[in-house]
Formats: sequence, C-alpha cells, structure tokens
Amino acid sequence: MPDALPSSLEQWFKARGWRPRRHQMDMAAAARRGEHALLVAPTGAGKTLAGFLPTLTDLIEAPTEGLHTLYVSPLKALAVDVQRNLLTPIEEMGLPIRVETRTGDTPSDRKARQRARPPQILLTTPESLSLLLSYPDSFLLFEKLRTIIVDEVHAFATQKRGDLLSLSMARLQTINPALRRVALSATVADIDAYRAWLAPDGDIDTVTPVLGEAGAEPNVAILIPHGRIPWSGHSGKYAAKQVMEEIERRETTLVFCNTRGLAELIFQELWSVNEANLPIAIHHGSLSVEARRKVENAMAAGRLRALVATASLDLGVDWGNVDCVIQMGAPKGSSRLLQRIGRANHRLDCPSEAIIIPGNRFEYLEARAALDAVEAGERDTDDFRAGSLDVLAQHVMALACAAPFAEAEMLAEIRSATPYSALTDEAFANVLGFIEGGGYALRAYDRFKRLARDPDGTWRVSHPRFIQQHRMNAGIIVDQPVLAVRFANGRKLGTVEEGFAAQLAPGDCFFFSGLALEVVRMDAADLFVRGTAKQARMPSWGGTRMAMSTRLADRVRHFLAEPDEWPRFPQDVREWLEMQKLRSALPEPGQLLIETFPHEGRHYLVCYSFEGWNAHQSLGMLLTRRMEAQGLMPMGFVSNDYALAVYGLKPITDPQSLFSADILDHEFVEWVEQSSLLKRAFRDVAVISGLIERQHPGKRKTGRQVTFSTDLIYDVLRKYQPDHLLLKAAWADARARMTDVGRLGDLIDRASATMLHVTLERVSPLAVPVLILIGREQVAQDAAEDALLIEAEALVAVAMRAD
Repeated sequence: MPDALPSSLEQWFKARGWRPRRHQMDMAAAARRGEHALLVAPTGAGKTLAGFLPTLTDLIEAPTEGLHTLYVSPLKALAVDVQRNLLTPIEEMGLPIRVETRTGDTPSDRKARQRARPPQILLTTPESLSLLLSYPDSFLLFEKLRTIIVDEVHAFATQKRGDLLSLSMARLQTINPALRRVALSATVADIDAYRAWLAPDGDIDTVTPVLGEAGAEPNVAILIPHGRIPWSGHSGKYAAKQVMEEIERRETTLVFCNTRGLAELIFQELWSVNEANLPIAIHHGSLSVEARRKVENAMAAGRLRALVATASLDLGVDWGNVDCVIQMGAPKGSSRLLQRIGRANHRLDCPSEAIIIPGNRFEYLEARAALDAVEAGERDTDDFRAGSLDVLAQHVMALACAAPFAEAEMLAEIRSATPYSALTDEAFANVLGFIEGGGYALRAYDRFKRLARDPDGTWRVSHPRFIQQHRMNAGIIVDQPVLAVRFANGRKLGTVEEGFAAQLAPGDCFFFSGLALEVVRMDAADLFVRGTAKQARMPSWGGTRMAMSTRLADRVRHFLAEPDEWPRFPQDVREWLEMQKLRSALPEPGQLLIETFPHEGRHYLVCYSFEGWNAHQSLGMLLTRRMEAQGLMPMGFVSNDYALAVYGLKPITDPQSLFSADILDHEFVEWVEQSSLLKRAFRDVAVISGLIERQHPGKRKTGRQVTFSTDLIYDVLRKYQPDHLLLKAAWADARARMTDVGRLGDLIDRASATMLHVTLERVSPLAVPVLILIGREQVAQDAAEDALLIEAEALVAVAMRAD
C-alpha cells in the first residue's frame, strides 16, 4: 500500500493506543505525490505530527545526513515545545534523527555547528531563517532540503514577518526547485488566500488543501460574579477571587490576558487572593529568556497550578495537563478565542473548557458574540496586502551577503513570492538604489552605500563591514527602546520600555515578573532593582491595542438592534439596553448612532461605531481639530473599542459636518505629518530596511540614539526627498498599523448615509462606559480611585433615570 506508514511508525501508534487520523494520512499521501499542502485542523488534532509524518517516513525509509526538513514557527517558545514533543516518538522508535532549534536565543557556538553539521530537522523562526540565507554556505546547507513546514501560518502570513518568510521560501525554492511547502493552522477562514500565499508563484492549484476532522465541541462559559458586570474597565480583575476558586478546583489553568501590563496586574490580583499558596506563574514576551524557559519547563512538568500569560503562549504550545483556559477581558476575535480555548485539554476527542471574564457591559456583548461565532464555526477574516518594501530591502541585502546577484534573476525570484508578485521594475530599481546609496538625498554619506554595481551589471556588497552590520541588525520585530531590569548581581529579569523607565526614580516601586521591585539606580541601558514589600505600580507598554474584529463588531451591533436576543443576557445588561431604548435609541446594523448632550457644564458628542480603540483614537484627534476650526472649543476626547466621546464648551448641533469624507484627505494627512506617528513609523522602517543599525560590534545603541538618528534622517528626507521609498513605507505603516485607517475610512464612509443623531438632555445609558474613562487614564494607582467610583455611581444614576 503506497500511502501506508513505515511499520515502525505504525507500531508506535499502536503502542500508544492511537491510530493515524484521516488528515494525518492525507498529509502523508500529499507528500508521496510531491505536492505542497495546507492543513487546517482544530487545535489538538495532531497538526504538528501530521506535518512531520512525511519527514519521519522519509528518514525511516531512506536515512540521510544533512538538513531534510525546516520547521518555521512565529514563536521561540513554540519551536522549543515542538522539539520537546517531536523527540518523544523519535526516541521511542530509536531513530537516528537529530532535531535542534535555532532562534535568537540559541548560543553562537551551536549556531556555527549547525551550519557545519546541520541536524536532519531544524526548528526556527522567520528571522533566523533569513540570517541563515545571508551566508555563502546557504547554497550547500539547503541544497537537499526536502520540506519546509510553516506552523500557525495565520499568525504572520499577512504581516511583515510573513513577507520575510515568503521571500525566504522563494530563495529556498531557487536553491532546490523540488522543495515541498507545508503550512498548518487551526483558524484559517479563507483557505484559498493562504494557499496562494504558500504556493510558488501564487499558483493555488499546486497546494493541496487538507481539512482536519472536527473535534469535540468546546465548553465555554461567561463568568459573572454575583450576577453583576461593571460599567467600565477591561481587565476583569473584579473577578479575581472567583478565578482563584476555578484554579483551586482544577489541575492546571491558563489565564490569558490581552496585554503584558494586564498580565502583571492580574497576576498580582490572583496572588493577593491565593490563600492556599498554590504555585502560579507569569509569562510574557518582556521577561528574560531564562525566566520564560523556567516557566515553560515547569508547565511541561506539571509543577504549576496556573499560568498568567499573553499572546506569547496562545499559539500551538502543547501542554496536555491544562484542563481550563480563562480569558480575562474580551477576546477581540473568534479566531483568537478558538486558538486560546484549544490550549485546554489539547486533544481532539476531549472538549476544551474555557471561561471568559468580561471587563464591562460592552465586553459582555463582545464575549457573547465571540461564543456565538465559535458555535457557528465563524472565523475572523485576514487582510492580505502587498509586501512591504522595507522588508524587501532587508531581504535583498541578506541575499547579497551570501553572493553577488544579477538584477533580472533576483527580480524574477522575488516575484515568485506572492506578496511581491506585482512588484514593478521601477519599484525594485528604487529598492536597489536605496540600498546602493540611501536615496539621492543621502548619497553624500558612505555609510549608506551598502551595495555596488559591477560593470557587467552584477550587484555585490560594497564592503565586508556591511555584511557584519546586516547580520547584527537584521530582524522584523522592532521593539520600543527598552532598558534591562536587573538585580544588583547582574541577573536579568527582562525589559521595560524606555518611556516607562523615564517615569521612575530611585526609590520608586513597580511590579514586574510577578515581583514587587524598587528602583536602586539606572543608566543608559539598565534599570537596577531590588525586591521590596512597598506598594508598587503597574508597568506600562506602548504599542497599538488589539481591536475587536469586524465580524464580532457586526454581531454586537446585531445584539443592540434585536431585543429578542436580550433574554439570554444578565439582568443588569438587559436593564441597561432597555433603558437606552427608552431614553435614546439603539442603532440598526449599519447605522451610526450619534448622541449629543450636556453634562456638568460640558457638551458631549458620543459616536457608537464599534471600530476599535485605534480607529477611535485617530477619529478623536481629527474631530477635535475640526471642532476647533468650527469654534466649538473642544476640551478633549476618550474612547474604548465600542465608542468615542468628544467634549467641549459649546454644543454640537451639526455632527454631520464633523464627519464629512474630506476629513481623511485634509485633517488626517495634516495630523499624521505633524504628530509623532509618522516619525515612529519611519523609525521602524529605517531599522528594518537596514538604513539605521541598532548594534555595532561590542555595543548596542540605546533607544534614544536610534530615535535621534532616525529623526534627523526623517527631517532631511521630508525636506529634500519627500518621495523617498522609506517615507512611503512609513506612511503605509502609519495608515494601516497605527491609525487603523481602513476601519476609520469605513466609519466615515457610512456616516453621511446612515447617521442617526439623537439630541438628549442628559447622558444616556450607553454613554456611561466611555464617559467613566474621563479622568481615569491619568490616574496612576489607587489615588483618587474612591473619588472616581463615587463619580461613576453618580453618572450611572443620572443615565439610568427613566424620567
């Protein structure tokens, strides 16, 4: 039987009381036929094993030395976890197969050995793969590579890391045209879009879609302590005692938070009610490698009862002893919720158990919408876009470090990567010109002349120092400037952002890595601390917030417009919506509700658009500028994922004029150019493209030095070369990533046709959650918290009065 597994593999399955699942055998069959494959299967369905079955089959039937399979994951933790789980069958079958990881955490001596004597299976990340391709011996290293497996493909295919990986796969295919591409995911909505991304030259017919067997339906509940849901907040910390009770009655619980700051907060809240002194821990991307590995190993060994984590662990990590997942705050998308739910009872036949703790009343509606979407099998859609030019510049430089190249051949290879299939000759020439000299505004500076062109047209690196510079600085993830958090003995706990550290002085205390720490001293690169029992504050991290997905937003709008849905909501949520319907209005799906009313000497406009915090922040900036121009004397704005409130000294009688479509042509462009947004975006693309280096041999630039350098160049280019490639890339980033201009545009587009303006004499029930935010964003800790609670109660009383 040609599609049968080798007898040793068959026996291994039998010894465990297992049988290969249909989708696992379908993946093996696709490999026998030499086809690329995309596997979409539920979490716990054995996707990773399905991806590796053809590799194990090959290496059992025809043992070989050299690199056979490359596995690429979005997370370092996932690569380490897969190595641990893949070694089990290999060791139990006694196979002479070496499996190793290669990430930014891998020691340099091991990296050098891996290039000289590679394992048969190498587990890595997109950035580490790109660095491997920058070496001249990459042609030998990858010449017999049979398979590349891209795990959790949905996590990066539509992002810049996906651009880099797509380009790297194009290079691998050039080195070995027989290379087979495989991708794995649990939450892909548009299978054909991902097949096109995976396929050489975007030819989806060359990629076989494999669909996994359906697993047991998850058991998901929304926890509402004492039957009441807060009016505002997004942490769910009010339920800490009930969460701890859930932890106490289970073997192991994963507690997911949407941000690092929230993870630190929830850990402290749980620890304060951990009367049984159970072993619980925290995990997020700013903790040191050692701290993360220690926690991951403790989880794998079953030594923890609970782990508070962020997205650093919601992809693929397989801990079979986790029997419940708790989501603190709203999940923001059905695909994300499904991914996190799947971390519990990580087996196909066992129902995953999960609990959602909504932070406020709007978050209850969002949580209910997410549950309904999961039950309906609805996934969030992903928006694919053209590949970024800053990523392309980095990739071209990497390949130039490996060998000189001919322009036409390089362009053909790049176009075989789907994100760059429409790259024009002119755009590619601009990229080469940028790497050659930085652009005409920077041509006088030798440090930007990284490529040179031979008389025969061949491109090569202009000086060996640029090769070392590239390898030290390459990467797609551009973190905010950070300081290392260390004890006096030098032990590193992790990093905090420079902006947060700048607010601290010796003697100040903050929570980090689950500990209360006191600042001893700081220098340009390090923040030295000691443990303390003093009251501490929570750290903060910058960056954009996750927005509620458009599909969840549509479901929430549906809830508002359909009173027939309300009986299944908690009583306080029903009363809230019923009073809103009585006193004001509830928008129909597609309608944009605008309320205007006076409150305590100010005049308010509240817009219920459900387009997410990023889009609302951008709109708030634009509306206050337009109000200023109209003499409405704006004072400020606040927003959450669901609504935006702007307020001033004069009443707004014509909101339609504030939302006219030309706001994106005039005020938006002017605001972005005058704000720090574009400079921040430029800093990122300048680093990714290699124009600015973060590290020199023997030292690393501080965040301030990098920002100073990029700000200088930004000002030069704005003045002398406004059409520079990097300014265009920065604009694209600022529009898409930092302002969510796509959703902002949708909001503006429907405003003129669907606006429902309701003028009220006082604040409405629906406005309470967003108005409570006024004054809170500047409050550091518990100071003034009691006063704010009293103010909130008074606001609720006014809003919920029927007369």
